[in-house]
Amino acid sequence: MEPASPKNNYHYNKRLQPFANRLRKNATKGEACLWKYVLRAGNMKGYTFRRQRPILNYIADFACFDLCLVIEVDGISHETEEAAERDRQKDRDLEAVGFTVLRFSNWEVLNRIDDVSEIILKWVEENAVVPPPQPPPAGETCCPWWWKWSVKGRPCSWSLRLGSVALCGMYEA
Repeated sequence: MEPASPKNNYHYNKRLQPFANRLRKNATKGEACLWKYVLRAGNMKGYTFRRQRPILNYIADFACFDLCLVIEVDGISHETEEAAERDRQKDRDLEAVGFTVLRFSNWEVLNRIDDVSEIILKWVEENAVVPPPQPPPAGETCCPWWWKWSVKGRPCSWSLRLGSVALCGMYEA
């Protein structure tokens, strides 16, 4: 199979999106903590992670495409031999298209989140070949160039990105 890349949208599977949305809304405590305290908003060296991302025939708990990294948080349901075999197959399939999979238990995330964060950080520092996206230069916004000025002719001081739509607000005096 072809390696994951922007050209093939990292093997995104749109048929699984409704299931991914449901999982995102019903995250486990471990997933919620890892997201809030470690991976959210570029906290991991500026890299962007996505939650519950459909890849191939699976839904990855967290995925960073710049790093080709998938992070899984396994709850108690993953402790059976049958579930462990499914996890190994998922890991093999994701690795076959170029992703690295890091797995942590819910217990590790909830009781040793600093250690989990350090393991992920160390992996990022040792394996990142693409620098993280840089924020816009000071005084500039993320807005498209045609949205940088308000009707009153004042420059926008912040922008909010919602999906592929950027919204500007709050004008500089």
